[in-house]
Amino acid sequence: MDNLKFILISVFALGVVGLGGYWALITMQSGSDHVNIQKIKTLETENEELKQQVEKLNTLLVATPTTTPVATEPVKTPEKPATATPPVKKPTTLTTYKNQTLINELQKLANAGTVLKLKTASPAVGSVQKFLNLYNKTSKRIDNDYGASTKTAVAAFQKAQGLTASGEAGKATFTKMVAWLKKQG
Repeated sequence: MDNLKFILISVFALGVVGLGGYWALITMQSGSDHVNIQKIKTLETENEELKQQVEKLNTLLVATPTTTPVATEPVKTPEKPATATPPVKKPTTLTTYKNQTLINELQKLANAGTVLKLKTASPAVGSVQKFLNLYNKTSKRIDNDYGASTKTAVAAFQKAQGLTASGEAGKATFTKMVAWLKKQG
């Protein structure tokens, strides 16, 4: 009876360890993916800081009153014809597109110099697959795996856009994807 308990506990423990190992294997990221994700997070933080600085500067630009120095002695100046004050420039507004989130994801990949090719598995591949579904007007499954069908679809897009149809997605391909999305509105 004790032997049976020991065997059952051993089988259960091996099963738990096996499931843990399987989970660790399927959730593992390559080193370059991890570095790229860290770069993207850093750039997002810097972007937010820069947006806040631009907002502050725009506020100061619009809200800063002009002051004239007070003279202690009267100063005679020759009369000049009245000139109109230049108009205050309004802060520029950012254009937002209907697929802005996807545009941002693809732009980050282009900025980071990411290259996606056959057998790559990452969330970045999912962004490319989302784009391809929009571009081809399909609803294929987003599996974050750069397989043969993704490579073929990327090559077809590259050919249509006048790029070398290698099937690998790099900076030039991401830039063309962003431009296409922006044209869609």
